[in-house]
Amino acid sequence: MSVLEKNKALFLDRDGVVNIDHGYVYQSEKFEFIDGVFSTCKAFYDAGYKIIIVTNQSGIGRGYYTEDDFLALTQWMKTQFSEHSIKITDVYFCPHHPKKALAQYLKQCQCRKPAPGMLLQAMQEHNIDPSSSIMVGDKLSDMQAAQKGAISTRVLVRSGQQFDESAKQYADLVIDSINDLPAHYLA
Repeated sequence: MSVLEKNKALFLDRDGVVNIDHGYVYQSEKFEFIDGVFSTCKAFYDAGYKIIIVTNQSGIGRGYYTEDDFLALTQWMKTQFSEHSIKITDVYFCPHHPKKALAQYLKQCQCRKPAPGMLLQAMQEHNIDPSSSIMVGDKLSDMQAAQKGAISTRVLVRSGQQFDESAKQYADLVIDSINDLPAHYLA
């Protein structure tokens, strides 16, 4: 029996990487894609990368919107990518928060970044090789989760939001725009 070849993935945080982070976005009419996200994802998709989104969604836990609201927005978002000939392999989300959440979501979990749970689950379910994969995030917690998940390449993107300067120590590359990503890894 042959050993299955491992896949490579482009892991993306959602808010601040895929879309402009307006805070607790759960409606398509308020979802604004970051310039360059489609062209960048298309370049990586065409290069054989699985496109996987991993996102903390404490707005669910806080009661600002429901899991059904999130799933409806996710389906709409995946359709937008599909219209650009990009298949989103999967979307993982964490609705929990350790301090500010409704009772059923109030917990310290292994899926909320900086914990690596969503990344580890994705790697297992989609046969992903972390050593040939890339994590793109806009926060310290994204970089820490990627490090804990053994993702070999960690990219911090400045999406117009301030991030803790200590996040840079966990990143292999800091870029101003997701548009800059293909030139560094697909050249």
